[in-house]
Amino acid sequence: MSSPTVAAPRALVAIATDRIDRHGHSAHAAFHGYVRAVAEASGALPLLLPSDAAVLDAGSLAASVDGVLLTGSPSNVDPTRYDAAPPHAGMQLDRDRDAAILPLLPALVAAGVPVLAVCRGFQELNVAYGGTLEPAVHAQPGRLDHREGDHSRPVPRWYDDSHAIHIAPGGRLARIAGVDQAMVNSLHHQGVERLGDGLRVEATAPDGLVEAFSISAAPQFTLAVQWHPEMRIDDSAFCRSIFAAFGEACRERRQQRMRHAAQL
Repeated sequence: MSSPTVAAPRALVAIATDRIDRHGHSAHAAFHGYVRAVAEASGALPLLLPSDAAVLDAGSLAASVDGVLLTGSPSNVDPTRYDAAPPHAGMQLDRDRDAAILPLLPALVAAGVPVLAVCRGFQELNVAYGGTLEPAVHAQPGRLDHREGDHSRPVPRWYDDSHAIHIAPGGRLARIAGVDQAMVNSLHHQGVERLGDGLRVEATAPDGLVEAFSISAAPQFTLAVQWHPEMRIDDSAFCRSIFAAFGEACRERRQQRMRHAAQL
């Protein structure tokens, strides 16, 4: 009898989670769209990363995973994390996630871990590198309204294309996309006020708002996007290509980890 075929192990991608209440229990949650995009478009194995600073350390994580996906969320980064005014009443926060994720990011990037950041994750990465956020982009003169709009629409419609972006020539996103403009969805009310240290603008909206950036000094894949490509992997080649490029980087990282382990 022939032995069953065993598939080659996939790259491991840690997906940031929100800290939520679930029937009176503290829980960790991520939307399925991120799990599916990592599995299907990146070709990697998705693993949920708990938002608990007490159980995480960058060294163990960098030694164990091949990529990190920072997800979007209904919550905002606490403004006190970037020395802004305290949050206004009603602002949805996730201080557990702030405490767990923000301190990890520079160390993971320095260790060579590929990072893809989406929406809140985009904002987290900016804050982790010393940047600041504008809490209400739509209220600023000359800015577009980047919010998702009518909530009575079916949820998939929230992720329809909303506006164009201009992709900076010669950057990481330009190499992935192969074009200088693309259409993206828009579901955020916060945005970059000041870009963090060492971050490179990869795309802007028509109103000049930063829509994507990378980390200049990082040789590995790093990309943060303000829109939600995970919800358009079925009908947008542009969005799917972002996750495909991330997956390729994660596979390269896995090969490096395996070679290093074999030498020990």
